[in-house]
Amino acid sequence: MQFKFTFSLILLLTLSACSLEPWVKPYERANLADPIMSFSPDPLSQGYIHHVYQAREGARGAEGGSGGGCGCN
Repeated sequence: MQFKFTFSLILLLTLSACSLEPWVKPYERANLADPIMSFSPDPLSQGYIHHVYQAREGARGAEGGSGGGCGCN
């Protein structure tokens, strides 16, 4: 009897968790992102430097970037 009650309670809690809506909407996530957690203070210039480095070394994708080739646009 105790097992059925425990199982029913766990099942009820598990199924009820699926109906919860997220507290943060997708368009609000940018407001919660802390700038101190970013790797670079200027991600645009860092992306350019990274692209130039990959093209110069001929090792595109070696640092986790996707794709391959000579680095030409």
